Amino acid sequence: MKERKILSFGEMLCRLASTGTESSRYGGTLSQYPGGAEANVLALLGQWGLSCTFFTALPQNELADKALQALQSCGVNTDAVLRQGDRMGLYFLLAANGLSTGQVVYDRKHSAFSQLMPDTIDWEYLLKDYSWLHWSAISPALNKQLAAVCREAMGTAKKMGLTISVDLNYRNRLWDYGKTPLEVMPELVQYCDVVMGNIWAANKMLGTPLKEPELNRHTSQERYIAVTNETAQALQQLYPNCQHTAFTFRFMDNPKHNLLFGTYHHQNHCYTSATYETQALVDRIGSGDAFMAGLLYGLHHQLDGQSVVDFATSAAYQKLFVPGDFGDFTVSQVQQGIR
Repeated sequence: MKERKILSFGEMLCRLASTGTESSRYGGTLSQYPGGAEANVLALLGQWGLSCTFFTALPQNELADKALQALQSCGVNTDAVLRQGDRMGLYFLLAANGLSTGQVVYDRKHSAFSQLMPDTIDWEYLLKDYSWLHWSAISPALNKQLAAVCREAMGTAKKMGLTISVDLNYRNRLWDYGKTPLEVMPELVQYCDVVMGNIWAANKMLGTPLKEPELNRHTSQERYIAVTNETAQALQQLYPNCQHTAFTFRFMDNPKHNLLFGTYHHQNHCYTSATYETQALVDRIGSGDAFMAGLLYGLHHQLDGQSVVDFATSAAYQKLFVPGDFGDFTVSQVQQGIR
């Protein structure tokens, strides 16, 4: 039997963010952090003792080296990384620490990762020692070639019997190559055993019904839970391989406010976390990835359903107080934060 090892596939990025300190009328100072949805998930799983590997493409330069060193320091294996191309993908966070919405500028065109092509990766060789493949909807959003690479990876992983998980990260600014998410994502998600995201992303990317798109911060939790049940049931009907679904709800009233809770659905059961709220957050970037990491940790250790969602939501909450994209807290700290 294979050792239970996780491989994650996606783009590692360099985040450049405003520190909020303007040095002159013409500019200010920037902070720099490694990041990227899939790398953020593995950074926590590695710290929590799971055997995991990151697969991406990066140029051979010091910026990429430092990003990989940061991931390695979290206990993540990076031996599979392809070193090719000329540049690393960047994103600019114009609001300090992500404490507002809609102020991200991507600079990912022509990055090493974005230039990966189908029929160039030996997925059977790459996946032969692994039992789990994790990816996110960000990769097929970048271009049609990467969507084809994702199809190769999913098909091979399913044929080899791996468990496959996906985070439905919806980034509308990335889907700019003539295909909508609904034209791409269903074909990929059909292979997945675990689907995490939110009800709006599931609707936009997978075609699940959403009768009340006006749901908002003030909608009752009871109503949201009913909608998640409807969405989970639709996902399982549309994508029969999907055995585990989870949804997050995160709301902001002002730049320092975050309110969040999560749900987990398995075998017609719905498990809901407590609601977490703070007015003292440090950095909201990566909180959803921390939830994903918590979900995978719970499933990996075969926790009961309530423990799965409690652990994942507590992990998402803990990330709000850590600067940068990566989380930096222990399993014990997550467990102690469960409400």
